[in-house]
Amino acid sequence: MSKRGKEVPPTGKGPRCPICGRPRVHQFRPFCSARCRNVDLSRWFGEVYAVPAVEPGYDEDDEEPQEGD
Repeated sequence: MSKRGKEVPPTGKGPRCPICGRPRVHQFRPFCSARCRNVDLSRWFGEVYAVPAVEPGYDEDDEEPQEGD
């Protein structure tokens, strides 16, 4: 999305910024600017993004975690 809140359609070749869709800048890759880099970091800190994890030794069918499996 651009500064005005409108989606920027991809044009031309090459990778695009995952936040706003503008062409990437090598200095800020994979983003186009420090602003988009900080927006992404803020989303991680705010727990908007999350990496799913399963605790080792835990089977979803079991009621309690198992030791030593």
